[in-house]
Amino acid sequence: FRAARQSGDRALAWTALEREHILGQGFFGPHLRSHMTMLGYAVETRDGREVLGQVIRLSLAPLGNLTGRLPWGNTGRANVSAFAPMPYPDDLSEVLTISSGEAR
Repeated sequence: FRAARQSGDRALAWTALEREHILGQGFFGPHLRSHMTMLGYAVETRDGREVLGQVIRLSLAPLGNLTGRLPWGNTGRANVSAFAPMPYPDDLSEVLTISSGEAR
């Protein structure tokens, strides 16, 4: 994320943040931190829709982690439903399946 951000590549920066979210969403701290970083980047890039989406997700993330009801594979962005599971990217799928002990 940092390298893409510094180079001005917004698309790559968002992709890195999405992947961080996918990897961290099962853990309270990393999950919340990914949304905080997304919120900060949305503010920095003056993306009002994304700012609003991240504020909403910051309120939902703790509930999802506490109840275990998380939309696995979801990228965490405002351009997708906060409740919709999504397929893991191919390169992360095997790692996440091995890590969780089961396919999600």
